[in-house]
Amino acid sequence: MSHENLQRDEAAHRSALISTTSYDVALDVRQAADPDVAGYRTQSTITFSAAEPGSSTFLDFIGEVHSVLLNGVELPAGVADGARIRLENLQAENQVVVTATALYSRSGEGMHRFVDPADGQCYLYTQYEPADARRVFANFEQPDLKAAFTFHVTAPADWQVASNGVETARTVLGDDPAAARWDFATTERMSTYITTVLAGPYFKAEDRWQATLADGTAMDVPLALYCRASMAASFDADALFTLTKNGLDFFNRLFDFPYPWGKYDQAFVPEYNLGAMENPGLVTFTESYVFTSRATDSQYQARANTLMHEMAHMWFGDLVTMQWWNDLWLKESFADYMGTLGVDRATDWDSAWVNFANKRKAWAYVQDQLPTTHPIVADIPDLEAAKQNFDGITYAKGASVLKQLVAYVGFDAFIAGSRAYFREHAYGNTTLADLLAALSAASGRDLAGWAQQWLQTSGISTLELEMSAATTDQVLGAVSVRQDATDPVTGLSVPRPHRLRLGLYNFDGDALVRTGSVETDIAGDLTAVPELSGQARPALLLPNDDDLTYAKVRLDPQSLATVLASLDRIADPMARALCWTALWNSARDGESPALRYIDAVASFGPAETGIGVLLNILDNASAAVERYTPAAERDAARSSFLATAAAELDRAAPGSDQQLAWARTVGTLSRTDDALRGRLAGLLDGTAPAPGLAVDPELRWHLLLALAAQGNATEAELAAELARDTTASGRAGHAAAMAARPDAAVKAAAWAAAVEGEELSNQLLSATISGFTTAPAHLLAPYVERYFDCLRGVWAGRSIEIASRIVRGLYPSAQDLAPGTEPAEHPVLRRTDSWLEANADAPRALRRIIIEQRSHLLRALTAQAA
Repeated sequence: MSHENLQRDEAAHRSALISTTSYDVALDVRQAADPDVAGYRTQSTITFSAAEPGSSTFLDFIGEVHSVLLNGVELPAGVADGARIRLENLQAENQVVVTATALYSRSGEGMHRFVDPADGQCYLYTQYEPADARRVFANFEQPDLKAAFTFHVTAPADWQVASNGVETARTVLGDDPAAARWDFATTERMSTYITTVLAGPYFKAEDRWQATLADGTAMDVPLALYCRASMAASFDADALFTLTKNGLDFFNRLFDFPYPWGKYDQAFVPEYNLGAMENPGLVTFTESYVFTSRATDSQYQARANTLMHEMAHMWFGDLVTMQWWNDLWLKESFADYMGTLGVDRATDWDSAWVNFANKRKAWAYVQDQLPTTHPIVADIPDLEAAKQNFDGITYAKGASVLKQLVAYVGFDAFIAGSRAYFREHAYGNTTLADLLAALSAASGRDLAGWAQQWLQTSGISTLELEMSAATTDQVLGAVSVRQDATDPVTGLSVPRPHRLRLGLYNFDGDALVRTGSVETDIAGDLTAVPELSGQARPALLLPNDDDLTYAKVRLDPQSLATVLASLDRIADPMARALCWTALWNSARDGESPALRYIDAVASFGPAETGIGVLLNILDNASAAVERYTPAAERDAARSSFLATAAAELDRAAPGSDQQLAWARTVGTLSRTDDALRGRLAGLLDGTAPAPGLAVDPELRWHLLLALAAQGNATEAELAAELARDTTASGRAGHAAAMAARPDAAVKAAAWAAAVEGEELSNQLLSATISGFTTAPAHLLAPYVERYFDCLRGVWAGRSIEIASRIVRGLYPSAQDLAPGTEPAEHPVLRRTDSWLEANADAPRALRRIIIEQRSHLLRALTAQAA
């Protein structure tokens, strides 16, 4: 299947020619539960105007077109050409009606169809971003051609059906009493990619949010929550409604623009490709946020963050939408920042910004050091590039830079500018210039220079302190901040302005506490901080204290020594998280041995009270063992860290989040070390329990994957576990464990299912790939060449979502550096380079994934060399 790419210049030409007014869309999914029925009837009635009568344009649609009526005239069949429908000889005002059959999806793109293995029930939902509405109904698929939408859905009468607008009528069909037609209210103007339909026997909970805003506006917003019926017992609807109401209170007052979309539904759906999607009036989330197994507090907080992120999109992204995908950051960066702000201001959690610094920014730091990094305001020439740019730059770096901007212009000015932006551009489309104009007017600052340095350059600044020879163990001499900021795309030095706080930390009894701080603006390569000269030298001098800016930090030698000896004694959670990040960046960059980071986690992890931080450093340490530690030292490092994890599992408070975190780490490390196979078996069968630890389905599959990967779980045992856990997550756990078994025939079958077959859904494909790659090197070596041989065929023959999962997931990334060799000379890197050279004409999105995976492997080998 072609990816049906749309070029930016084509979209610009089309939006200059036409203006869309309305869509009336009718879908008939009453036969969705029949697996032999591959598609459904769809009809779009679109009204639009043309600036040049007599001109031509095209509609987007992926499916089988039956008829096209333009201004009452049926067009010949040949107007449907691939994913486009040609419209010729336009009038000033036009109406086109397209009747067609669209296909159900198993990839999470378009109309996804899922059959619940727990009860056999069929569920539908749609997911479109950036351009998959055309898989469901014919349309002009680009964000700046907004219109009002009216949806009608025919479905089994006993189903729940929802869309963006409120339900206005539900009519049982006279000729088919088992089916009904749902009619929904016409929406405000919106883009095609945020329209949505939900249909199936979903469990539904209802509530309302009512409030009176500061200007006297009375708000009464109906609320609904949906999940699959088989998950209803685990659905904590009351907690979700409380979060929703808190968020609506907060954002309506913060933005001073009443919630504009009528109702606020939230649906938790299976096999979802994203964390969530901001469809106005009906937000969709991954159902992994319905916790059917024991979840940590940080998982609940992450869910709250996603809920607030999507709610912020009702204004940033839905009310005001970027003109083209270049300005994707206009919605995603803002929503990422606002999601954390919402958790911080509108919930009881007090660690939102700590988790942002520790987890979210870490994602951006990784992405920004890849050769494919890009400016926050990116160059997006086509839809394939747009699909790949939902990344750590657009989300987390953008949000980090906005946090820096708030520190630069002040929170009140930032919010005042945002309010003006909403009022001026409501239901319209914008570019970077529009937002900068609003923020500049509100703050009194010319932000053009700031935008050029932060939004239109690539790469991450590294900050470290330089101290003069006059500095002693007791007193600081002259102190400066050196900034290394090379743009990896252009190779140019692009030092950026930073609002920075330097924290001075000293011991107070057993605790390491902040005893002073200096806030300063830095710019250029070297900035003096005269306020520090002559001060008593602290035990720890922490650059970027409180995490005000976006930059990597290198600790000076004395501060590093303090952290390596006393990290657990740092009292402030944010300062502690920043020190963990500095240690991890040093290990990833090959500045220090991975073993030093692993030892720090083993030494200080048990005392870490922030569960979000603990989960992150444990994941990092596991990655450091398997990827960044030299092969000759890996078994010893793994064995030692596994022993620590097992001891902490026994030592942690029964039933605590920390106990669960260490249990998961035991499972992860046991995939490549079977020293604890007896302990894992005892946890599973109850003969050797850990008091208070809930060995529920999620943890059971995690432990079973480890046993399977070591050849200690049979096919019959895994089948018996699946019989006990017939859920969707159980099916995915079973697929991963089956593919993880260390047998050549098993690997061959998994490869064939993933690469050559098309039966696996998106969720099961990822699970199979995960299990396949959990294997010793000798079992994966035969697939290196097969991987490179299959790339072009996979990319051409599968949807972009499925192809991306295969290309990224199966890259041979688990490699070791042979003693005495250079990382860049590794055979897999050389093979990658030869493929890239021979496939210079390959689609940009495909090449981007390969280049990124090559970079990750080179980094791992470089760290091994360190």
